[in-house]
Amino acid sequence: MSSLAPAVRPYRPEDLPALYDICVRTGHQGRDSRQRYPDHDLLPSIFAAPYAVLEPELTFVVDDGTGRAVGYVLGTADTAAFVTAFREVWLPPLTGRYPVPTGPARTPSEEMIALLHRPERMVLPELAGYPAHLHIDLLPEAQRRGHGRALMHAFLGALRRQGVEAVHLSMSTANTPARAFYDRLGFQVIAVPDPGPVTYLGRSTAVDEGLTHRPSS
Repeated sequence: MSSLAPAVRPYRPEDLPALYDICVRTGHQGRDSRQRYPDHDLLPSIFAAPYAVLEPELTFVVDDGTGRAVGYVLGTADTAAFVTAFREVWLPPLTGRYPVPTGPARTPSEEMIALLHRPERMVLPELAGYPAHLHIDLLPEAQRRGHGRALMHAFLGALRRQGVEAVHLSMSTANTPARAFYDRLGFQVIAVPDPGPVTYLGRSTAVDEGLTHRPSS
């Protein structure tokens, strides 16, 4: 049986293992993070799975034509509400595997576990005008084919239908290819005091002509 052409589609629960795989294989400044984080479930447990589980209607994947997800966009329409759900629903079952840190982080994994236990870090006054936020990742094989733009189109449209007018994201400042992609999509810098190693970007959820028709990464 021949496969179909790759296309963006809504997330299905059976895609969850693929989301874990995509997240960990793109988790270090857009590159494979499996050697940096020996527990390959750690990053997805922070940056991918909770969104797909808590707000599946805002999760979209690139299907390679065989049913396999090779990229995703996911996020929340309301960051403050998501933080509450993360704290009350998502985090408790993970505390046995990832206990609350008792001292300063000494390894990249310990830094991430500290982030896991501080979801309130996502709520900043400077981001109040951009209540939604997102994460988008594609495997190398799915990049530079227009899928990133198509994912963003689907996600922004879903937010717009929920009445959400603006969205933000945070990205590793060192990930210059990702920054170029977001610049082309109309994201602009949001000034946040002492942002550390990340840059905050935001834009309207309006699906403009540029997003629809310009060349994509």
